[in-house]
Amino acid sequence: MSALGRTRHWLSGAAALALLLGPPTRSSAIEPVDVELVLAVDVSLSMSPAELEIQRRGYAAALTDDNVLKAIADGVHGKIAVTYVEWAGTRWQRVVVPWTAIANRADAERIVAQMNARPPDSARRTSISGALAFGSDLFAESGFQGTKRVIDVSGDGPNNQGAPVDITRDEVVRQGITINGLPLMTRGGYGGAFDVANLDRYYSDCVIGGAGAFMIPVNDWTQFPEAIRRKLVLELAGPASRQ
Repeated sequence: MSALGRTRHWLSGAAALALLLGPPTRSSAIEPVDVELVLAVDVSLSMSPAELEIQRRGYAAALTDDNVLKAIADGVHGKIAVTYVEWAGTRWQRVVVPWTAIANRADAERIVAQMNARPPDSARRTSISGALAFGSDLFAESGFQGTKRVIDVSGDGPNNQGAPVDITRDEVVRQGITINGLPLMTRGGYGGAFDVANLDRYYSDCVIGGAGAFMIPVNDWTQFPEAIRRKLVLELAGPASRQ
């Protein structure tokens, strides 16, 4: 057999093997981390500009907090992967910070710099189901393999657009993703016809789910930075997701 023939024979054999094995799995050639975390932040019009800034500052302070950084360092891999997403209506989601690893303060500060590069946008409606569906899709392109996969969703009202949130929640949880909640019960924004009196109960019944899922309600904006910090520490220490 000529050299060209041998080359063609080898290539055809390699192609057949590739077809037999199928596409590479998500766990191949990607970086292991302790947690893949989607921070999904409500920027609907019911939030005032001042509240949007408080949210941004709260997340920035939490990501660079000593206790959070220690919890990251204490993990098996000593690092997590984070993406920061703002959301409103069914088709309104924006990735502010793409997937980025945090292993130390310098990493966290780079994420904060990206968050602060432009002011938060705002849009109509509150589609928690849209945010959950969008967030769950992001894991496929993260480039990381986390022991846990978590969507951390904050919002100041119930789902008022898009698919029923409990159905979407169940679909996301079936993928082995945990959904934790931060219901904002501050009544400091613009409010609206869709407000519910017991948003924490709504989040408990309809939004959170998966292994070790929990929520931390915020009743006053002064509580927000500490609530975010506590939430991140608990998420880093929680049980592994089902893969």
